[in-house]
Amino acid sequence: MSRIGKAPIAIPSGVEIKVNDGNIVAVKGPKGELKQQIDPDLSVEIEDGQLTVKRPTDQKRHRSMHGLYRSLINNMVIGVSEGYTVVLELYGVGYRCSNKGQLLELSLGYSHPVMFYLPDEVKLETKMEKGNPPTVILTSNDKQLIGQIAAKIRAFRKPEPYKGKGIRFQGEEIRRKQGKTAG
Repeated sequence: MSRIGKAPIAIPSGVEIKVNDGNIVAVKGPKGELKQQIDPDLSVEIEDGQLTVKRPTDQKRHRSMHGLYRSLINNMVIGVSEGYTVVLELYGVGYRCSNKGQLLELSLGYSHPVMFYLPDEVKLETKMEKGNPPTVILTSNDKQLIGQIAAKIRAFRKPEPYKGKGIRFQGEEIRRKQGKTAG
């Protein structure tokens, strides 16, 4: 058995889970509602405040999907009950960030500002405090969506290994290179 797949998911109070005919799992909670279609071979059972995902056989395809769909459903349960937050920091001289609603404006040392429009499911907040690097704070209940958007924002200026300039996740360590030595 898959260690991840066989672990039951505890359903917190205030969270409703429904499984429709087309194997669509709908999770509704205080932070919103999420839906995920799962493979028709797998079955989802809810009993005693716990959700379990079961697989019919020990085929490689069923084993690989067992843990995947259990993790996706668990991420949805955590998202609608607690939510997810990703913090990006901008390191570099003159790097700035601001937002007007869902439009993120980044000044990253290019000849032009970088504009990025975020979907309505993601809440955007920017901070520019003296002594701290400019930060972009993303909050959402969908872990996949927030991770993809954070990766796209980071791709505008990835951290470089010599001076460490660029956009990085909060707490991310950058492996630094030594650079040239004087000859």
